[in-house]
Amino acid sequence: MTTQLTILGSTGSIGLSTLDVVARQPDRYCIHALTAHRNVERMREQCLRHQPAVAVMVDVEAGEALRTALAAAGCNTEVRTGVEALAEVAREPRVDAVMAAIVGAAGLLPTLAAAEAGKRVLLANKEALVMSGALLMDAVRRSGACLLPIDSEHNAIFQCLPNGYVCAESVTPHGARRIWLTASGGPFRDRPLDSFAGITPDEACAHPNWDMGRKISVDSATMMNKGLEVIEACWLFAVEPSMIQVVLHPQSIVHSMVAYDDGSVLAQLGNPDMRTPIAHALAWPERMESGVQPLDVLAMGKLEFYEPEAARFPALGLAYKALERGGTATAVLNAANEVAVEAFLQEGLAFSEITTVIAATLDAIEAEPVDSLERVLSADQRAREVASEWVAKTRNVVS
Repeated sequence: MTTQLTILGSTGSIGLSTLDVVARQPDRYCIHALTAHRNVERMREQCLRHQPAVAVMVDVEAGEALRTALAAAGCNTEVRTGVEALAEVAREPRVDAVMAAIVGAAGLLPTLAAAEAGKRVLLANKEALVMSGALLMDAVRRSGACLLPIDSEHNAIFQCLPNGYVCAESVTPHGARRIWLTASGGPFRDRPLDSFAGITPDEACAHPNWDMGRKISVDSATMMNKGLEVIEACWLFAVEPSMIQVVLHPQSIVHSMVAYDDGSVLAQLGNPDMRTPIAHALAWPERMESGVQPLDVLAMGKLEFYEPEAARFPALGLAYKALERGGTATAVLNAANEVAVEAFLQEGLAFSEITTVIAATLDAIEAEPVDSLERVLSADQRAREVASEWVAKTRNVVS
């Protein structure tokens, strides 16, 4: 039986990897919908190659440009526009699985729509759980949706837990005592701390192991991505933050480990290629070919593990602080990070000031219970306003 798949964020790195995996299994998967923000040329290429029934462009002008381009090429793909169209293609009855790969808070609403509709949700958008973990997990349980992690670390944990993670439930794994969440340390794990203020966007985006988008690459450089992943893991696997320990692993071969009461430690290893967790989640509980080069254990040499320095990676501590506060604090953390990273990428904020803005925003806004989507979105908006004010203050000081 052919699986009908919607890919939210098809023009990004996860979307491209997903299409590569799916193209290797033409009898197994059919693309129902592809979505993007405004990358018309890449979406045009994807529509011509994969022939989806629907293409969504959030930007209305980009949607009109895509509609014109596809008509000229004789492509019958229907083009829709706007934010609501993302939720529409995520919840449509004919869709079996949804790859949630939109980066940042923008992915929350369509991911939640897919969960509420009972889909198999392949979760690459960690922010959906960071912002509203209680709401998303409740939607999964109520609808019977299947929630499968795509982040390489969470997918590795999933594979190392006993009998796999029960998708429609959230249960603390029996016999597991510690989760080691691995991190490469990014491009600055050995760079002198007194040089951090001069780091450029291009330097921050030059990840030594992974091919990722610019925002996620900066998050890797600050280790905020790992902080967000700690929050995500707490929701996915129903564990306390104290059970999760982040460990630096420069080779990016061991993607995470689970330690058990009997002394066993289970680890998932593989080359740093996102097609592995994507193929695993698409085929689960089966396995299928992904196009990833097999790991040569004889050639990989030694595997190193280190404890991250708090002074080098303060973002990690901020994530644990937000977890401790609970409620909307994690949504505030995420929103402030998005504002600060964007300012850095636009060269309006020093790399070393990213976490300063986040910390100030987190301290300025009191956490509230996550009892509705409206409250989450309100906290997100307030955090963006406060973070933007701090960015402006920082610019004024520098000038």
